[in-house]
Amino acid sequence: MTEFKLPDIGEGIVECEVVEWRVSEGDAIEEDQPVVEVMTDKALVEITAPEAGRVTRLHVGKGEIAKVHAPLFAYEAEGQAATAASAGDATEAMPSEPPEAKAEAEPQAAPASGSQPPAQSGQAKDFILPDIGEGIVECEVVEWRVAEGEAIAEDQPVVDVMTDKAMVEITAPEAGRVSRLHVARGEIARVHAPLFAYVPEGGHETGEAAASAEASPAPVRQEPAAPSAPPASRGGRGAHGRIPASPAVRRLVREHDLRLEDIPGSGKDGRVLKGDVMAVVEGGGGRPAEAPQPTPEAAPASRRAPEEGEIRVEPLRGVRAAMAKRMVASATTIPHFQYGEEIDATALLALRERLKPEAEARDARLTLMPFFMKAMALAIQDFPILNSRLNEAADEIHYLPSCNIGMAVDGKAGLIVPNVKGVETLSVLDVAREIQRLTGEAREGRVAQADLQGGTISISNIGALGGTYAAPIINAPEVAIVAIGKTQWLPRFDAAGEVTRRAIMTVTWAGDHRLIDGGTIARFCNAWKGYLEAPETMLLALR
Repeated sequence: MTEFKLPDIGEGIVECEVVEWRVSEGDAIEEDQPVVEVMTDKALVEITAPEAGRVTRLHVGKGEIAKVHAPLFAYEAEGQAATAASAGDATEAMPSEPPEAKAEAEPQAAPASGSQPPAQSGQAKDFILPDIGEGIVECEVVEWRVAEGEAIAEDQPVVDVMTDKAMVEITAPEAGRVSRLHVARGEIARVHAPLFAYVPEGGHETGEAAASAEASPAPVRQEPAAPSAPPASRGGRGAHGRIPASPAVRRLVREHDLRLEDIPGSGKDGRVLKGDVMAVVEGGGGRPAEAPQPTPEAAPASRRAPEEGEIRVEPLRGVRAAMAKRMVASATTIPHFQYGEEIDATALLALRERLKPEAEARDARLTLMPFFMKAMALAIQDFPILNSRLNEAADEIHYLPSCNIGMAVDGKAGLIVPNVKGVETLSVLDVAREIQRLTGEAREGRVAQADLQGGTISISNIGALGGTYAAPIINAPEVAIVAIGKTQWLPRFDAAGEVTRRAIMTVTWAGDHRLIDGGTIARFCNAWKGYLEAPETMLLALR
């Protein structure tokens, strides 16, 4: 029987609620079959079966809390029962040994010291790469945080892997010692395949693994010796820099516009409790936690320097590979058309300058992007076709209830498009805070899967890099995207025919010509432009 432990879902989540079991005890399961749905404070996550077999026990009931790295369910792998039954039959079929032979064999089998042989749990165990979600079946190993032979503690970061969405940190399921790294840095790891092997704390390797480890001493990372001093309190952080907190506490933190890292945790390992949050809300002694030390950039893999004129080759993987596939699919299956316009942003720039001090006082960085998004959500109320999508058969239009506006971010992992959910229900300040959060996470390559899902329309701000015009490709299955160019101070004629200095910004739309025609995009762009050129008119449309 095998215990399936709840994998590390990321984002510092240490527990989640079991929403729905898709199977019952005794049910047969297939590899990759959905077994259970769990709810974190971020989203609903579907856990699938690692291999075919039969469920023998559900450890956590529906509505109860499951802990990361704790058993979630037990199963008997396919063929395991048959093997056990065959072994039992063979044992019964074997003739019993004569008493004399049994007596002679026993002293030879018993160890001289009288100690028991190593238990099964003392053998090296393979860590199986868990299902990361979103149909991802493989990922690239970016950086090993440990080497073979090193001791590891429970929940310690072991390796960073790159999916086609973002960087994911894999942590140790329990304390022990790494005995083998199955996948080298830069190579591809497969979901449900062994990623590394380790010996649990207190265990000993047996057989060939121990002999191999003895013959080849494990490499040791060269690191400067740390001064011996008692460990200092991490002010609300766990043993490895995470901030332990339940989904309910994290939700409470968001509701009060707080940051988890600014709340000192009074629970075990710096766990933030509900009382800690309320103490900060009520001004009862909350103090900012120490900022985590920045993680040094991974050193580039040593390679032979290319000779002059030699072609350098590197594999197309991760986010870049995913972008290549999506852009080819979008450009070849969606009939694009382009529409360009100029927007006078003079009044908008002046408004932003007046509001910036107030936004900064509320810990928000106010750029033009929150205004672009809010004006777009207001214009979409009159043109819902811009917030729709075609079904796979291309015979139905699905109008989406929420305006989730994506923004292209040139991050550490490559170009990704996280989106701000429900812009129509948020204030400009709320949108600014979400943009600030998503941009920071995207540039670190650690955006949550939920933030990359469900986008309905996108903005690409090429002007931030100095571009003036672009012909963007639609982020399918969305039906439109706009590229915003840089703002330039240019001469323009006013109503009286006088030349004045105006802040002019170019925008270029790409639309799906199966749903949108030129007239529709022109009228929609005029509505959006009207809100941006006279931003005070947005007050009339706010609800």
